[in-house]
Amino acid sequence: MIKAVFFDIDNTLYNYDKAHNAAMTKLLKFGNEEFAISPAKMNCLLSKAEKEIIERLGTNSAAIHNRLIRFQCFLELLQYSDLTNALKMENIYWDTFLKDITLEPGLDMLLKVLKKAGILIGIGSDQNSDIQYRKLEKLGILNYFSRIVTSEEAGAEKPAAKFFNLCVKKAECLAEECVFIGDSIKKDVEGALQNGLHGVWYNTSQDKNEEYKYSVIHSYMECIKKDNIQLGKNSICFVDRRI
Repeated sequence: MIKAVFFDIDNTLYNYDKAHNAAMTKLLKFGNEEFAISPAKMNCLLSKAEKEIIERLGTNSAAIHNRLIRFQCFLELLQYSDLTNALKMENIYWDTFLKDITLEPGLDMLLKVLKKAGILIGIGSDQNSDIQYRKLEKLGILNYFSRIVTSEEAGAEKPAAKFFNLCVKKAECLAEECVFIGDSIKKDVEGALQNGLHGVWYNTSQDKNEEYKYSVIHSYMECIKKDNIQLGKNSICFVDRRI
């Protein structure tokens, strides 16, 4: 029996790539005007800054996603002394990013039905807690989630057992009673399965007639059936709406 459903956020609840591209366009324009550097050079330095941070911290730290730290490192690589621009860059990026995000089709209805069925709804996401809360608030769905786990809080990035164990602990049920939905096969689906949860792949870009190794959701609009919710094509993850 399914008692809890956890969702990843980026490219699972909304289109991350679309929002990121819009934010980067605005940021690169700022870089050209403020630092007189080309978008290509700015992208190169930002990539170098990200690489340096990962080399310093490793890949199992939420801090590698922190844009303020990345922009600070970028300015240091540029040998630019006014670090107030790091904060300006962070504000430009996230203000533009948040302005551009919208819910995936059918998600609002699915969340309403899950909540009505008495299913605990949670978030399990790599990233810093502050910005993930802001995304959920902007999407207008923060109130649906009674449990939130970020890699910042867990002290580990997905697919670490430490991360998924915290999700299960917060859900106060067994791992096999939890469904985890996300866009990354390695981090979300395999990470969940390896730790005893049901892993479901959210993937809107592939052929719906193709056979998959994993349970797949192509659209949230397809999840709601007459008497139950099916979380994934050919999935054993059912939630009885009559409960």
